[in-house]
Amino acid sequence: MTAFELKQDKIPVTLITDTMVGYVMQNRMVSRVIVGADRVLARGHVINKIGTLAVAILANHFRIPFYAAAPHSSFDLKARPSEVVIEERDPREVAFVGDYRIVPEGVQILNPAFDITEPKLITGIITDLGVIEQPLEENIVRLLRRER
Repeated sequence: MTAFELKQDKIPVTLITDTMVGYVMQNRMVSRVIVGADRVLARGHVINKIGTLAVAILANHFRIPFYAAAPHSSFDLKARPSEVVIEERDPREVAFVGDYRIVPEGVQILNPAFDITEPKLITGIITDLGVIEQPLEENIVRLLRRER
């Protein structure tokens, strides 16, 4: 869907599978990374779809700027990372394609929906109020205080 929307807006887009991320970064085919954020904590932890943390670690390793994008309404200034409950999705999402089982009976399945990216891996957070740069904790409070 994202590729479709980018194409519609005449933004150049190349679709890759999630396991190609290291390859494209290593080969300098990526100049910056922008991911969404379902929730952003006061210190700058980003909760987003599973796999975001791995992409952030790779971007950091290859020194590629890593940004999260979220409206200011996605900020949660009260919760700590240890208090965030990660949704565990139905194992059937992994075990089946349609009605066809692709995973042997008895195999345990882990299917978290989200992960948490640490602030030290994040270059900045793009919001409807502006870009929050490092140090995230200090600048998140400053930006959101100004908004109120």
